[in-house]
Order: sequence, then C-alpha cells, then structure tokens
Amino acid sequence: MDSKVKIILSALFVFSTLVFFSCENRKNNAGKPEKPNIILIMADDMGFSDLGFMGSGVQTPNIDRLASNGIVFNQFYNAGRCCPTRASLLTGLYAHNTDLGWMTASDFGRPGYRGAISENCVTLGQVLKSSGYTNYVIGKWHVVYEPNMEAEGDKHNWPIQRGFDKYFGMLAGGGGYYAPNTLTYNNTRITPNNEFYLTEAINDSAVSFVEQHFATKKGDPFFLYLAHYAPHRPLHALQEDIQKYKGKFDQGWDAFRQNKLEKMKNIGLAEGGWLLSDRPDNIPAWETLNQDEKAMWEIRMEVYAAQIDRMDQGIGRLIKTLEDNNQLDNTLILFLSDNGGNAEAEGKDFDADKVKDVGGNTFNQSYRRNWANMSNTPFREYKSNNHEGGISTPLIVHWPDKIKKPSISNQQGHVIDIMPTLIELTGAKYPTENKGNTIKPFQGKSLLPAIDGETFNRGTMFFEHAANRAIIEGKWKLIATKGQEPFYMGKWELYDLSVDRAESNDLINEQPEKASELEAKWDTWAEENNVLPLDGRGWSIRVKTDVNRSLDGLK
Repeated sequence: MDSKVKIILSALFVFSTLVFFSCENRKNNAGKPEKPNIILIMADDMGFSDLGFMGSGVQTPNIDRLASNGIVFNQFYNAGRCCPTRASLLTGLYAHNTDLGWMTASDFGRPGYRGAISENCVTLGQVLKSSGYTNYVIGKWHVVYEPNMEAEGDKHNWPIQRGFDKYFGMLAGGGGYYAPNTLTYNNTRITPNNEFYLTEAINDSAVSFVEQHFATKKGDPFFLYLAHYAPHRPLHALQEDIQKYKGKFDQGWDAFRQNKLEKMKNIGLAEGGWLLSDRPDNIPAWETLNQDEKAMWEIRMEVYAAQIDRMDQGIGRLIKTLEDNNQLDNTLILFLSDNGGNAEAEGKDFDADKVKDVGGNTFNQSYRRNWANMSNTPFREYKSNNHEGGISTPLIVHWPDKIKKPSISNQQGHVIDIMPTLIELTGAKYPTENKGNTIKPFQGKSLLPAIDGETFNRGTMFFEHAANRAIIEGKWKLIATKGQEPFYMGKWELYDLSVDRAESNDLINEQPEKASELEAKWDTWAEENNVLPLDGRGWSIRVKTDVNRSLDGLK
C-alpha cells in the first residue's frame, strides 16, 4: 500500500476515533454542567457535637453520610451569632465590614452597625452569576434591617435584589415554625396554611427548586444556599419525630458529654489534646435532679433532637434528588452551623405529666444552657460568646468528583473563606464596583488547598460580637468576655488551642509578650474594620437607637 494512502487512512481512523469518543463523551455527560453544582447548608443554633456520628443521640444518617464520604474540618469558625455569621458567609467579609456587626434589630447610626449588609459588598449570589450559575436561597435570610422586612419595606437587601433568582423562606431571624412571620416567596409575602411546618416547607422547597432546575436548566450549574431554622428555639417539632426520642436522653447531660468526647476521639475528630471542659456551676449535676425535673428536661431535649432529625430527613431527600438526576458526584455540598448551642431561656418550667402540646405551636420553650453545654461538647460557653462553644462548627465538605479519600482536617478556617473558595472553584469574577458602589475586597482565603489535602496556612482570624472579643493565630487564642460600661473592655485571657480547646488553662501571666502581640493585632483589625467603639448593650438598644436615629439623621 502506498505510504501516502496509509497516512490518509491512519489520519481518518484517528479522526473517526476522536469523533466517536467525543460523541460518547457528550452523550455520557448530557445535561451535566462542566462546573459543579454547589449546595451550602447552614443549621441554626446547632451545637458543635449535635450530629449523630459524634455520639449525640440524634439520628442524622444523611449528614453522617456526607461526613463519612467527605472532609470534616474540626477547627472551623463562624462569627458566633446568626446575623454576623450570615453576613460574613454571604460576602467573604468580616461582619462589621458589611455594616452588620451586631444584629438586624437596630441601626446604631454609624459604620459597622447599620443593621443590614451594605451596598459596598456583594453576595455569593451576585458573584456566582458572573460564572453562569443560577442561584437559589431557601430559609433564613436575616441580613435585612428589621423595618425593611415588612412587605411594603425597602427591598434592596432582599434575596432577589442581592443576586438570587428564586427565594422561599423568612427574612426574619425567628418566630416559630407553625405560623412564622415574614414568610416570603421571591418578593411577595405569603401566609402559611394550617398544615404548615417550617422545616418541612424548607425541605419541600429545596427538592422542588432543584427538580425544577434539572427540568429546565440541567446543563447549567446551580448554587443553592439552604439556610435552615432548625434547631433554633422555640422547640417546635412534629410528633412523629418527637416519639423517636422518648427516653433516649434519660442518661442526662453529664453522661452524654463524656460519651460524646470519647466517640469523637475514637473516630479521630477530637485530637489527643482535647479535654472536656468543666460543667459550669450554674448547671446542676444530672444525678442531683429529682424524677420530675429529669422528665421535664428530657422532654426539652427530645423535641430539640426531633428538630434536627427533620432537617436531616430533608437533606436526605435532597441527596436522593441529586442521585436520581446523576448529579451527586458533580455537586459540592457544604454543611455547617451559624453558631454554637444557645443558652437563652424561653418558657417556664412545667410538669411533664401535665404539659400539653409538646412540640406544638404553644410549646414555646428552649433547651437552655443545661443542654446547650452538652451540645457544645467538649467546649466552653454558647452562642454569642467568642469561646470555642460559641464560634466553633464542624464544616463538612462532600464532593465525590473531587474528594476521593474521606478525612478529618485539623486545619483552620472561617466563614469568610467560603466566598474565595467558591470564586476559585468556579472561576467567578469578584467585582470592584457594583451599581456605582465601590466593593470592598473579600477578606477570606480559599479552602481549596485544604480540600485538596495540601497544608493550608489560614493565618490570623478575628472575632467580636457585643463586646466579646477574640483573635486566633495558629495555636494561640486571645479572648475577652465583655465588661461593664462605658467601654465594655473585659479582661483578656490567653489559651493554647493545640492542647486546650476547652480553654481551661489561662496562660496570660505566663506568656505576656504573646498576649500583647495578639492584642495589638486585634486593636489594628478593630480600627480598620469598623468595630470600635465597642458596644455591649443588648436588646434594649433598639429603643435607644430609634431615638438616636431621629436625632442624628443617620448620616
């Protein structure tokens, strides 16, 4: 055969082979976006160790599945409370830099504390649009100044106006699961029916939004921010879920705290240096309670567990929807909590034999510090504090196409890191200007190196909420609980987190130079990020602020 003919035939064979495999590749990936889908799930007021695989006694098989097949970060931090964490998560900025350094309840009339995210930041929805993502948000928004949550209010900070294509949920931070206020679909206020239960409505909407996306835009990637209210107080749960936990917590909080730490050590989540923090003096030993008291406390925990259980059921339905559409492997799922367990008290004590409507619309209870301390095992303190019990959350990262070897990561991270992580992952463009407003540069660092199994030097992290202050740099943590007026400057404490995540051994007198170095860094950060002057006032500030607002004109 002539050599020229051989070359031509060979070229045709190669060409036809390439065409065949190209067609097969297109066929096998039909409807599968080149970029991963992204689902970001946030629980509300869930303690560090409330998940089933940590020995909590709560059934979370679906979240446990994500953990066992992904990466679990055991030194990941939030901002310690609902609003600041959500502001930071959505923008990649420290909360004060978004103007939501406190809560949506009040506008202090000065930078850092305006009660809502500003126009000088952009959300994940706004940024991911630049990379072709369709963006959905379901559940708790809570970054709008409260007067603007009303149906006739200014909607510029509502989800649709901040980069999301579809929204279902509540703009407010709480208000019950059966008849919630500020329930909204896109930009329209809606009224729930008599069969409504918030967590299940969120579950249904998540499945519905994703199924509709696959039906109409399957070739395009989506981003779903799924912000659950569970297990935020009040203790509202469905009876079928509550019944699963009858008698399951009769060992009490002391036994569960010890058992949970042992479980976390056995699975490699708690390093050898992790110790169990002391039970606070204002929580009685379980064995000192009488039977009536134990029965009352058990009911509270049973309902709390049921709230998490129903959330997990919905996550399972969402996973199945991805599987049914051959999209699970190509979907990055992130799961975390906005702060630690909540010690706040709601409702009065009751007789367990006589209480009616357990978990129902009139059961306006919380599980209080007694169980919150157990939820945050092995750490100290609670929501709103900057101790580990207030700002620590496990971050679960599940992505079968990328993560081939499940692991537990000891590397540090912060909620402001989600923005740069998703930017690097998707190739999205972070703007310097939006609608005539200068956009502040994001402050986080991409977690992709850590997800890839590489050493990730997170660098210094800063915290402040309601005059509680902290800085973490490597193994060192400098922290202060708010003091008294007028400046709220509480006393600094210093801990070595590598051996003392329980924050039980204050080294401030042994390491004064390190403490001074960290304090100077915190002061600089606070000055540059609209944190100062500190204001440790509580909910009473709403009335004072309204007066100040009328006097100052909110310049």
